[in-house]
Amino acid sequence: MAFKPANSIQDLQYFGEFGGVNPSISDSSTYTFLSAKTMFDTFEGNADGCYLYSRHSSPSNLYLGEALAAMESTETANVSASGMGAITPVLLQLCDAGDHIISSRTIYGGTYAFLKNFIPRFNIDTSFVDITDLEIVENAITKNTKVLYCESVSNPLLEVANIKGLANIAKRHNLKLIVDNTFSPLSISPAILGADVVIHSLTKFINGSSDTVGGVVCGTQEFINDLRNVNDGASMLLGSTMDSLRASSVLKNLRTLHIRMQQHSHNATYLAKKFEADGLKTVYPGLESHPSHELFKSMMNEKYGFGGMLTIDVGSLDKANELMEMMQDKNLGYLAVSLGFYKTLFSAPGSSTSSEIPEEEQKEMGLSDGLIRFSIGLDADIERTYKTMRACMETLNILDSKRETVKSL
Repeated sequence: MAFKPANSIQDLQYFGEFGGVNPSISDSSTYTFLSAKTMFDTFEGNADGCYLYSRHSSPSNLYLGEALAAMESTETANVSASGMGAITPVLLQLCDAGDHIISSRTIYGGTYAFLKNFIPRFNIDTSFVDITDLEIVENAITKNTKVLYCESVSNPLLEVANIKGLANIAKRHNLKLIVDNTFSPLSISPAILGADVVIHSLTKFINGSSDTVGGVVCGTQEFINDLRNVNDGASMLLGSTMDSLRASSVLKNLRTLHIRMQQHSHNATYLAKKFEADGLKTVYPGLESHPSHELFKSMMNEKYGFGGMLTIDVGSLDKANELMEMMQDKNLGYLAVSLGFYKTLFSAPGSSTSSEIPEEEQKEMGLSDGLIRFSIGLDADIERTYKTMRACMETLNILDSKRETVKSL
């Protein structure tokens, strides 16, 4: 039977302390014990259902973690104060000095900066590779490799990882496959495909209202226990804990994720097809021209489409900036980083979300100056949106009025 992630969220039922349909929020940083022995047992991890200190866990955080684990079909999950607050403890928990990581070359700029500039302080090295070429990935493995790291759909080039293929490689070499699934919640379920750990920035599609920063690590009970361990758990000791009020807010928004992702995907597919037909260099996994279109189809939970992220290339950074400023002026969205908002967000990733990657490496991976990354919103009339976007492009001579050629490329 096919996995249905939205059903897993729908089937969770919580009651508040006084019978509310929303679980009660635990607004406490510390918790009392009726006996000193129970406190001792809790410190030792031997008192199920008891709470010690909110940096360790809280009822509100556990409710959200349980829902996200159900969505990703993992045993449990641990929420954090940001996406980076999920990514960094996982890598530090799995790797010791002298170990080696293989990462996709196209990843979020903050993750790249951590792997390239920060974690080498602990004598942990990273090889950045074309994650879509399984032979290159396997050839990069050394005797010190511990982790394969990728994004289901990469930021910002929208490369698609062959998660089953990577999982097979990881298992053969006794490695852990970590997949950041931020761009494709519900559409792709990495744990079902063989990933050991699934990470999300909750800031993006899952929360969906651009009012909260958060992250989650979904995995086995054993691994999450390791992260939370009071003596040597990276999540516990580094302190990237989500606030209970924020956890409650994200949980409420999670319930509408399936509806939102369907609309994000519908709108993005419409625009991508229109842009490509206009002659714009358009990248979107839902287009047959995307090199991994069939791969995505083979992995996807079909109902939720190909996601809300697409890119176009308008030839130069100046032209990209002109277009984004005009689209914002025409109320088509916001010139802003991040994704998953109800309105469209657009940015030039080479000078924003991927600016941590040196220019020469950007060019090598195909990240051009004129690339614009779109997070397509929940527009009710996407045809109207397209017509206004096209008018902006015609005004700036990116497209001509005959709808046949792209002048700037």
